[in-house]
Amino acid sequence: MDLGSEPGAAGRLFVIAAPSGAGKTSLVKALMERDPRLRFSVSYTTRARRPSEVDGRDYHFVSVERFLELAAREEFLEHAKVFDNYYGTSLHTVREALARGERLLLEIDWQGARQVRARLAEARSIFVLPPSLAVLEERLRGRSTDADAVIRRRLRDSVDDIRHWDEFHYVVVNDRFEQALADLENVVQGRGEALRADRPQIRELGARLTARA
Repeated sequence: MDLGSEPGAAGRLFVIAAPSGAGKTSLVKALMERDPRLRFSVSYTTRARRPSEVDGRDYHFVSVERFLELAAREEFLEHAKVFDNYYGTSLHTVREALARGERLLLEIDWQGARQVRARLAEARSIFVLPPSLAVLEERLRGRSTDADAVIRRRLRDSVDDIRHWDEFHYVVVNDRFEQALADLENVVQGRGEALRADRPQIRELGARLTARA
């Protein structure tokens, strides 16, 4: 995998993906608190706004018709339909932010990350892995009151997501949160060589995580 130059301190898009339960959202939130210069790319969505959410801060909430119009004009860097709702990232907004020298974080799934790489080759992608399936299942159960059947389905879906780790430039293992946060910060700060996805121990971990599925 050709990484090109290491990410600099400005003008860079970092795409972060992970299976459900790996702790990606918590890591991204903590990273932004640690480095206030980072910016979060606010996505468009057609789902209903929750009471605690603010339009333009959490999402840009739009109608299905408006979303499909933007998609037809190819104004999204990436977009997808997830559980009957559409989500997408504005290509214009990202390009403007990068032109201003900003460092953006984009939290999406592996399919969205694949679209980003196809349209914006300079973006750097990071995949967050759990240390084991046992830990992943424990996290999924700990954050949900869903029935066992739902948990098992989510675990299967997570394993399917894990199969795509090798499409990413870097991999961070969220075993100990503070270490994973430090690793994520190192990638964003341009010190991610030791966290490349093609390191042997990650290949071994990926094989273990997907062996039983």
